[in-house]
Amino acid sequence: MQGLQSWPEPVVRVQSLSESGIEAIPNRYVKPPSDRPSIVSSPLVRDVNIPVIDLKGLFVGANVPRGPSDLTLRQINEACRDWGFFQVVNHGVDPKLMRMMRESWREFFHLPPESKQRYANSPCTYEGYGSRLGVEKGAVLDWSDYYFLHYMPQCLRNHEKWPELPSSCREQIAEYSKQVVELSGRLMKMLSLNLGLPEDFLQRCFGGEDIGACLRVNFYPKCPQPDLTLGLSSHSDPGGLTLLLPDEHVPGLQVRRGESWVTVNPIPDAFIVNIGDQMQVLSNAIYKSVEHRVIVNSAKERVSLAFFYNPKSDIPIAPAPELVTEDRPALYPAMTFDEYRLYIRTKGPRGKSQVESLKSQR
Repeated sequence: MQGLQSWPEPVVRVQSLSESGIEAIPNRYVKPPSDRPSIVSSPLVRDVNIPVIDLKGLFVGANVPRGPSDLTLRQINEACRDWGFFQVVNHGVDPKLMRMMRESWREFFHLPPESKQRYANSPCTYEGYGSRLGVEKGAVLDWSDYYFLHYMPQCLRNHEKWPELPSSCREQIAEYSKQVVELSGRLMKMLSLNLGLPEDFLQRCFGGEDIGACLRVNFYPKCPQPDLTLGLSSHSDPGGLTLLLPDEHVPGLQVRRGESWVTVNPIPDAFIVNIGDQMQVLSNAIYKSVEHRVIVNSAKERVSLAFFYNPKSDIPIAPAPELVTEDRPALYPAMTFDEYRLYIRTKGPRGKSQVESLKSQR
């Protein structure tokens, strides 16, 4: 993306549209009928939730870690194979810090426009305050604003690009990111064991301690016509693992389940964890990333924080040799994460079209 220094069209903040009092959304945000959240051909599954897994057994006390139980490993393995999504509770990240982070970011998005605009991003790195994914001119846009920042590797960590206001924001980002990285590392060990690999296998494939980690804070303003648009179009995450801190009071995340969509009901102080495309490639599709999208609300805004735990950007990622057999040959060619994520950064979210297209290259 180094050649793309600016967006193809003037950036319009979705929050400003919402707060202007419009009764109809601009055509730029109206999805094709097949992609709208209310159509009969994509029914909703009600009274079903993604698996909820208690990680309390991972700690001896005072967040001192210990090995996972067979039950915890089995629950995570089944969730990864069957859903690609699960929620974790008693995970070791400070619940008070989680709540403070969410509210600090809500406060950020309600700052005066000029206080936010100083952090406006570009498609070169996406870091900062943004309102679109993809650089295709005339593309249909999502009903959301966001803030994207890097945490790892440390050479990309630039505190000047982290919001100065609210005053506690930078300190909270640092501590929150540290704790979520630790949780991600514990999950990586369990995924490795469940694949029959040494517990440090996936972590080493990601670059050991030199991994990539970034935070995207999503702000979904109230929308006068939520049946015509989406807060985030259907996609699978391009990275390794995603740990989402959702809005506790306003559901919005939907996960594809067959031909239907399941609206996730957030559990208080839980993280929603999902498998990304890089994990699908490494596991040779034993674990699969799953399409998901975000619906919006006419009465309430939403704030969520997505933490992406990714491979080091220049390491080739390919199916683990231990998971390749004569009956199950390697499904994907080797590719670095830098090469892979150019697709979504150029074209925006497009279902699972990218990872599935790799199979045709074999």
